[in-house]
Amino acid sequence: MISLDNPRDSAERVVSELLRVPPAADELGRVFTANGYLLHLVGGSVRDALLGRPASAVSGAVPADLDFATDARPERVLEITRGWAEATWEAGIAFGTVGLARHGVRFEITTYRSEAYDRKSRNPAVTYGDSLEADLSRRDFTVNAMAVSVPGHDFVDLFGGMADLARGVLRTPASPEASFDDDPLRILRAARFEAALGLTPVPELVAAMRSRADRLAVVSPERIRDELRKLMSAPDPVAGLERLVEVGIADIVLPEVSAMRMEIDEHHQHKDVYAHTMTVLRQAMTLEEPGEPDEVLRWAALLHDIGKPRTRRHMTGGRVSFHHHEVVGRDMARRRLAALHFPKDVTDAVCRLVYLHLRFHGYGAGEWTDAAVRRYVHDAGPQLSRLHKLVRSDCTTRNRRKAAALSRTYDSLEERIAELAAREEIAAIRPELSGDDIMVLLGLPPSRLVGQARSHMLEFRFEHGIVGREAAEAELFRWAREHEVPVPGDAPVPGELTPRRG
Repeated sequence: MISLDNPRDSAERVVSELLRVPPAADELGRVFTANGYLLHLVGGSVRDALLGRPASAVSGAVPADLDFATDARPERVLEITRGWAEATWEAGIAFGTVGLARHGVRFEITTYRSEAYDRKSRNPAVTYGDSLEADLSRRDFTVNAMAVSVPGHDFVDLFGGMADLARGVLRTPASPEASFDDDPLRILRAARFEAALGLTPVPELVAAMRSRADRLAVVSPERIRDELRKLMSAPDPVAGLERLVEVGIADIVLPEVSAMRMEIDEHHQHKDVYAHTMTVLRQAMTLEEPGEPDEVLRWAALLHDIGKPRTRRHMTGGRVSFHHHEVVGRDMARRRLAALHFPKDVTDAVCRLVYLHLRFHGYGAGEWTDAAVRRYVHDAGPQLSRLHKLVRSDCTTRNRRKAAALSRTYDSLEERIAELAAREEIAAIRPELSGDDIMVLLGLPPSRLVGQARSHMLEFRFEHGIVGREAAEAELFRWAREHEVPVPGDAPVPGELTPRRG
């Protein structure tokens, strides 16, 4: 890693660090040079080389996308790389970007350009430029406005990006207002860089984030979603989220999070929900596998209490209740994630966790029946491991005795789950009679009645475990008689049940 304690000394050594550029990048540089064009490695790969990030493509550790800037127009890029590139893609050519691949390395080559959003448009208007300096001056932040020529490896830092890395600050090459007007998404990106790199925005940048917040209205939900997902997967998402709340951006992109900043009642009968949520998020992160951010768990931790502001009720004695906030919160989370066009699998997983995060507390101090354990496991489904982590993270009490008691109770629940799992298949609990079985036994066509019967048999499975085919059929016929569904004349009547083990 290059030391940034002395930026001047670091500048002299940066070239040797950048010699770790994959050989294919230098090959590409020679192709451009031979055709009379300039090619510079730009953006995050240069920044990461300065930070000595081991997973950086520049370090050669892992093949990844490399970003380049050139004075060649996109059509010319395609022409001069034909035969050199093993694959090309032109999805971004309208914005001046051509994609190439060679030797397992992906290259994105963008013609010198500037972008500007019309006040009423979601798409930027791209204008090509003719100089590297102008191109770098329009980039989002100084730490991304550094460049290295290939194959020569001449280091270009016109706006003090390396010094900003050394000082741990985030600035824009041009005025922050002009930068955000060029691309309002940079407002979110500033918070993401604070979360990912620990760079603190300078005061004028913070002021511009606040004053330009309304410009985010022209940015597509997909681009906002992608930035938020990156922020939430960063090493310190809380820092980025708190910045968004502070400058009012969360009011636009995650208003449910801002709304959790409720006033605490004068008797302090409930916690500051917003502060509690940030603590839960931090605690959930400590339970992740090392080096593997769990996006679903983090979003569930962030959104688990968003139903509280809408369900708060003041009661006698200064007490406050939030009845059914998990149900309201689940529905709110689904609407917000849908508005941001999140993938369905992520949305479903997060919403399931939000809905179930209080279930554990509904069973008191450990009086868990086998039926309750089966329901808990069944309802959590594939999110059971994350639910364990979320519930444990949700304990933020400063009362050590209470926290220890809650931890012991949850330990007990996990032991009960393990005990039941050793005796029966509880990871994917199903009724012992399938829908097809029910239709055959009762002579029913596919219908809502079959679904009702199957739901009953699932509840029966929760309560009694595995009882065997004969006892299950007897229970089905009992249910049918109770609901006036005709049953075969020789159908058995259930006796006392003895659950089977195994």
